[in-house]
Amino acid sequence: MTTKQAPSTLQKMGLDSPMALALHLPSRYEDETELFTIEEALSQGRFGSVQTQGVVIRNQVLFRPRRQMLVTIEDETEILQLRFLNFYPSQQKQMAVGVHIRVRGEVREGFQGPEMVHPTVKAVAADAPLPMSLTPVYPASAGVSQTVIRKVVAQALRDPSLQDSLAEFLPKKLMTELLPSNDWPSLQAAITYLHQPPSNANTQALLERTDPAWRRVQFEELLAQQISLKRAHAIRRERHAPSFAKPSKDKSLEASLLKALPFKLTTAQERVWSEIGHDLEKSFPMNRLLQGDVGSGKTVVAALAAARVMDHSYQAAVMAPTEILAEQHYLKMKEWFEPLGVRIAWLSGSLKAKEKRLAQEMIESGHAQLIIGTHALIQESVSFSKLGLAVIDEQHRFGVRQRLEIQQRLGSELFYCHQLMMSATPIPRTLAMTYYADLDVSVIDELPPGRKPITTKVVKAGRRDEVIGGLQSWLSKGLQAYWVCPLIEESEVLQLQTAVESYEQLTQALPNFKVGLVHGRLKSEEKAAVMAAFKANEIQLLVATTVIEVGVDVPNAALMVIEHAERFGYAQIHQLRGRVGRGSADSVCILMYAEPLSMAAKERLQTLREVSDGFVIAERDLSLRGPGELLGAKQSGDAMLRFVDLQRDAWLIELAQQAAERLLAEHTDLVERHLERWLGSRAEFLKA
Repeated sequence: MTTKQAPSTLQKMGLDSPMALALHLPSRYEDETELFTIEEALSQGRFGSVQTQGVVIRNQVLFRPRRQMLVTIEDETEILQLRFLNFYPSQQKQMAVGVHIRVRGEVREGFQGPEMVHPTVKAVAADAPLPMSLTPVYPASAGVSQTVIRKVVAQALRDPSLQDSLAEFLPKKLMTELLPSNDWPSLQAAITYLHQPPSNANTQALLERTDPAWRRVQFEELLAQQISLKRAHAIRRERHAPSFAKPSKDKSLEASLLKALPFKLTTAQERVWSEIGHDLEKSFPMNRLLQGDVGSGKTVVAALAAARVMDHSYQAAVMAPTEILAEQHYLKMKEWFEPLGVRIAWLSGSLKAKEKRLAQEMIESGHAQLIIGTHALIQESVSFSKLGLAVIDEQHRFGVRQRLEIQQRLGSELFYCHQLMMSATPIPRTLAMTYYADLDVSVIDELPPGRKPITTKVVKAGRRDEVIGGLQSWLSKGLQAYWVCPLIEESEVLQLQTAVESYEQLTQALPNFKVGLVHGRLKSEEKAAVMAAFKANEIQLLVATTVIEVGVDVPNAALMVIEHAERFGYAQIHQLRGRVGRGSADSVCILMYAEPLSMAAKERLQTLREVSDGFVIAERDLSLRGPGELLGAKQSGDAMLRFVDLQRDAWLIELAQQAAERLLAEHTDLVERHLERWLGSRAEFLKA
């Protein structure tokens, strides 16, 4: 099949084969199977889109109050006005006086009576037949019309090669055992139905993607993903990694670190360290996710894992997505490890060429035992001597491809280092079941003793002066505070306060206290200097953008004000408020918002005021943003699941897992065919 109409644009959309077009399923449908007179449309069209037709009796372009085209049509029952605020000369010709047109849209009350604004328009004969099925509306790119996509999809569905691509090969016995009451159609029937649903189809079920045809497609897509993850799990167990047994001597680095720590591990920290230590003893690479709410003590567990690896004369690397977070790890690890004689290298993009070269030489020679830095650690110019462990913090902030790259050759054999991912953004259960099936998960589910719950308050921006007054009495007690702003530069459109403006206002309002400013545009050394001064209490109030979102630990800072909190997402606010509550003082987070608030923002702020459980917040975040952003998958350019909603379709995940296990065990010949059909080259991403 050829796609001569705009082939380059279609190819950019990935629509380069009959199978790709068959799987380019509609995002919604229009019902053009029913036609009303204009009189009927005027009463029906107030409740949703309606279709009517008539002859154009007037077409005029007005220039006040703005350029617009008004078209009037009539039939034997009534007249109707159509209003177009954006239009082309070709549309003026299409709707010339005397032309018979069919229009579809919602009817609303205009200045001069009932009207449709920007309806869909077709020039047709008065007796032109109506479609027999609902009209699909497809996801499209600029430059490709719905007409073109409908035409090439229809061609693809008639292509003989598609019969083979959509052939039924899942064993009937398997489907019957897993889905005894299943009324799903065959895959080919399901896909044809979704592209061309009959006029009596359940439109609601189609739009909500709960129709049996959708269920069949979703199940097959999930099955491909689960097979791929389970295979990745098996492949990992065949790879070689250095085995790190627990040292027997009390003089080990691991034992020395535990002894030197100024605190005792919590029960939860001991449990997860035991799980990680057990993984490190195995001869295949660890692939573990360490979850823990903000401030639960993940870093010390990572330090113990690094100590175990260094005890065996291997290197450990800690990688973080931002320089400020990487630097926090560096300072903390330096404090713990340097007194024990460990040589530490620091590597980030902002280092001068000479410093960078020196760090790279230390890493390559093996002189550096512990390496800490940003994604600069996985650039081609960095070569490890004997890397045994990679700790990746806030792992969802790295692209999927970036997590695939840490492997090396020791002698003639390819070795993979153990990987420990850390996240303060809890992974919802449904996400873990689908995307993290190849990860072992450890959860630190208790905070260190002495950590107090954070009180969250929601305040209107109109009470700003009151908030500043409260801030003054707070700082007078010797405590410190954060003031967080969402933007650096003034935006006329959004009219938001900027960090610089807030800094100047607060400096004037609080003359007895030192106010500092840190934002993304500062150079690294300037940022570091401000942060160090804040930590030393030389600065009492830190005005900042979200660069302080992760990795800042100042126990004396017990108040945070988040300005324009309605502009932040669930996870961002949860991460930010985790910067307070780290000392013995009662801690408060004030969410200051500007009106009017959207319903979504109102619900978000209300939830954050009432809920402090990171897992509950993560579930809400998942329902809002979808899995791509939480996973870091969007950075790879691939949304992994196109037709599945992890919350709506959670019950399907377990069915797909069971089917994947059965196929891998009993029908290995069908596994490749299924993966090729659904994933093609994308299967590689699922091994991350």
